[in-house]
Amino acid sequence: MPLQVSIVVVSRHRPAALLRCLAGIAQLDYQNFEVVIVACPAGQDAVKATDHAPHLKTISFDQPNISVARNLGIAQAAGEVIAFIDDDAVPEPLWLHHLAAPFETGDIAAAGGFVIGRNGISFQWRARTVDTTGETTPLDVSDTHPTVLQPAHGSAIKTEGTNMALRRDVLSEIGGFDPAFHFFLDETDMNMRLAQAGHATAVVPLAQVHHGFEASDRRASDRTPRDLTQIGASQQAFLRKHCRSAARAPAWQVFRNGQRNRLLRAMQRGSLDPLDVSRLMRGLDQGARDGLKRSLNETPSIARAASEFLAFPGRPGASRHTLTGRIWQAAKLRAEAARSAANGNITTLILLDPTARYHRLRFTQDGVWEQTGGLWGRSQRDAPLIQPWRFARRCDAEQRRTARVRGPNGFSICE
Repeated sequence: MPLQVSIVVVSRHRPAALLRCLAGIAQLDYQNFEVVIVACPAGQDAVKATDHAPHLKTISFDQPNISVARNLGIAQAAGEVIAFIDDDAVPEPLWLHHLAAPFETGDIAAAGGFVIGRNGISFQWRARTVDTTGETTPLDVSDTHPTVLQPAHGSAIKTEGTNMALRRDVLSEIGGFDPAFHFFLDETDMNMRLAQAGHATAVVPLAQVHHGFEASDRRASDRTPRDLTQIGASQQAFLRKHCRSAARAPAWQVFRNGQRNRLLRAMQRGSLDPLDVSRLMRGLDQGARDGLKRSLNETPSIARAASEFLAFPGRPGASRHTLTGRIWQAAKLRAEAARSAANGNITTLILLDPTARYHRLRFTQDGVWEQTGGLWGRSQRDAPLIQPWRFARRCDAEQRRTARVRGPNGFSICE
């Protein structure tokens, strides 16, 4: 029997995104996991109206502090390992299979996977280290096999809050997440504390989630910032906690300049105007002043859950079904794919048109992994711009590209 894993999902004011995330979790090909939802009343109502409700642990929480919310989830998690995913993310079906595997044999405290961005194909984040200023550096690791890494002095192995797992005992011992980090750098602070304790972290490239950047109070759906207050507060809190005193002011200035440049690029795109930039920078500076006053290190150990492990059904051993066809057959194939997913299959739909258009992948409301693009166009963005494919061979290549994270498929080709 695989390790017992508790998945903690925090959601606030995004019930539609939470339902989509839960639909993806329900397709996980893993035999031994539970799901803990920490959500506002709207999110609670949404998940309680689903067929999954009897198999969920739910906690009502409606404050803008992701660290406190995650700690509430940890307190109710009964698994040996606790995995975290954001409400605006969806896991590939083999996510837990890959993410939990290093805990079976390796002497590790944490594991983190790769995160796929909005086009559903390109990686948003892979492997990185982080230093005492919060700056990250890419790591060169295997694209297929887990890499166990020991922390170096003054740095930590970076895991992403939307795709990471930790041993519950270790997480409890360090007190979970520091409530001083309401948003931003919350998991990074935890990474630094793991490193200071000498714990190893596994980077697991095939443990993949799709991260969609849903709109929130802090940013629009196109990633345009709406409020930088909490980012400023967390950055200053992080510097106070982990950076040498003499290096803090220069590090803050580098960070502030980076945020200003980000806003100026958004203004060039037309998504912000000069008044927006001024307002957002004032919020960043106000947050910085707040971060200089926040109490730090309020991380007492978290007691074990009083409730027993509540197994979630998932889809262990589910059949895979891939439908492929031309874009003008979309209506028919989408209906067939929806029926396949409703029947319990992990279903992929590939729709190609006679162009060199870039490919995109999305997880639909019907629970289908739908990929669209040109027959001769790129899926992976480092591939040649135009490739001479035949239809069947292209569909086979795309299936093989995703098989390690979604599972091998049976084909239904419609030309």
